[in-house]
Amino acid sequence: MDEPLPPRESAKFIAENSRDVSIDGGGVRRVAELLLAKAAGPELRLGGWKALHELNPKAADEAAVNWVFVADTLNFSFWSEHEEHKCLVGYRGRTYSGYWSLCAAINRALDEGIPITSASYYATVSLDQVRHILRSDTDVPMPLIEERHRILNETGKILLEKFEGSFLNCVRKSEKSAQKLMHLVVENFPSYRDVTEFEGKRISFYKRAQILVADTWSVLEGEGDGCFKDISSITMFADYRLPQVLAHLGALKYSEGLLEKLLKASNCLCYCEKNAG
Repeated sequence: MDEPLPPRESAKFIAENSRDVSIDGGGVRRVAELLLAKAAGPELRLGGWKALHELNPKAADEAAVNWVFVADTLNFSFWSEHEEHKCLVGYRGRTYSGYWSLCAAINRALDEGIPITSASYYATVSLDQVRHILRSDTDVPMPLIEERHRILNETGKILLEKFEGSFLNCVRKSEKSAQKLMHLVVENFPSYRDVTEFEGKRISFYKRAQILVADTWSVLEGEGDGCFKDISSITMFADYRLPQVLAHLGALKYSEGLLEKLLKASNCLCYCEKNAG
């Protein structure tokens, strides 16, 4: 089977062949100007990853790298159709939702003495144990618990078999290349392979693989094993919030047909929420 196009080339091919979504140059410029204004602030600096997110590890060691690996391995599907009914995790006096509820649950487990970031533990962790670790403070559980359990077991076993139980060993095999680390991740860990076919071409998104590379670079502060010489080669991540933001800012334009379908789906969702219960 042919290798998929890398994320950057995939995006170019999709943009050139898309029928219902187009890129507006003026909108792209507006987004670039907004990002440029932010670039001078602390949010987009290398140290911002640790300084601005209280749940992220503050150390730059092997334990922190393994924390990042578990968090990014489970970083998928936090969407809630009903804003008032969602998974919430309380931790140290604050309540978190979405991706941050996962981070809070991981830190809560570590505080409770559960070695959730140890491959030797999560390679054999039971479904009931995962339910306890990722428990919600509401009656809405974290989505896809069974899938998260399966992926934890699968990933932990691979990490033990191929990398002596530590993601830092995988990082070291990358020889300080962001691209090589991304390919090591997607080649060795099946859950990171988000590949599909579009207009006869195999394309890749590698959303979580690229997030993992970026987070590894951030937690190691771009130094030592995390000094990736080609860090700028990874792309923006295909998060499901991005199309909303880019469309709002005018960088993306939708065809009338697609826009009609999106508005209809939105109206149906609002109607269902109003009449729920």
